[in-house]
Amino acid sequence: MMIFKHVGLDVHSNSISVAMADADGVRSVGRIPHDLPKLKRLLTKLGSKEELRVVYEAGPTGFGLCRALLAWGAHCAVIAPSLVPKVDGDRVKTDRRDAIKLAQYSFGGLLTEVHVPGVKQEALRDLVRVREAAKKDQTRARHQLSKFLLRRGLKPPTKMSAWGEGHLTWIRKLRLEEQAAQYALEEYIAEVEHQTGRIVRIEEKLREVTATMPKELQGLVSALQGFKGIQFLTAVTIASEVGNMKRFAHPTNLMSYAGVVPGEHSSGEQVQRGAITKCGNAHLRRVVGEAAWSYARGITTPGASILKRRKGLSPKITSILEKADHRLRSRYRTLAAKGKHRNKVTTAVARELLGFIWGVGIEVQMQLA
Repeated sequence: MMIFKHVGLDVHSNSISVAMADADGVRSVGRIPHDLPKLKRLLTKLGSKEELRVVYEAGPTGFGLCRALLAWGAHCAVIAPSLVPKVDGDRVKTDRRDAIKLAQYSFGGLLTEVHVPGVKQEALRDLVRVREAAKKDQTRARHQLSKFLLRRGLKPPTKMSAWGEGHLTWIRKLRLEEQAAQYALEEYIAEVEHQTGRIVRIEEKLREVTATMPKELQGLVSALQGFKGIQFLTAVTIASEVGNMKRFAHPTNLMSYAGVVPGEHSSGEQVQRGAITKCGNAHLRRVVGEAAWSYARGITTPGASILKRRKGLSPKITSILEKADHRLRSRYRTLAAKGKHRNKVTTAVARELLGFIWGVGIEVQMQLA
């Protein structure tokens, strides 16, 4: 039976601290520049590729090092930093000690790996998150402009939709007496228009890129749009964040990954459950939570736009979608009738929606396998 040698790496942009744990104990190996050939040479001195188990924490350096070591033939895993055991009273933190800790905990089987996405999936996810950042920038720019107008007592002459074309036309036509204030207004308007144009460009590129993705991802994006409250942008966000649905053995694993399961503090006969953990993928949790709000409406029959998006889907997937329509609306109505706060009701619906998303994702991958 082969005894593995566990190598812990504390990875930074310019350096890598290395430690190893095996049957003889745990020890620091040293510190090297962040250079793949030098790391490979060091790992070769520590043992064969088959007996090495290399780990490092997820961080700003990304998954490139892990992919390179896997392609080289070594076993490498990326670890969730928030799930690394912590020792109370330990007040000394150095790169050397962090590497030793990773090697020691890996040897003891105490670390939790994170999923390493494929290159295409990670690229799509980056583009999705760029759009999310652009939406935040647009909201910030709009707030700055609206508060500028509010300070000067400027309001539209008639009721109109905020940030619609009529509203923007009215803002563009404003002329202020003070030259400095007029310049400030023009800069605020330019920033809002810049961010709006940026979002349009990104969304166009998202549609273009999605069409070139693997069939499994394209099929998942298409099937997810059959849900009420999920259209292209939400579907592509879910697909890019989750990736291979088969890595979740049960829908509750996906719910936990999104951080929408209740926290719990139990001891003996006492069981105490609290708010959701929020320990998971915040991007996935946000878009699914937004989609869950659509089930607050009393209509259970899908509209024409939803039926159009479901056209061409397999009967099995359509059956799951129809079941979701009735189950989630019924769930929302039942919880609301009990007097639950609407945010709690929506969170519960979002949790069950993830279960249906898991079912659709598994079915899509089975059909395209």
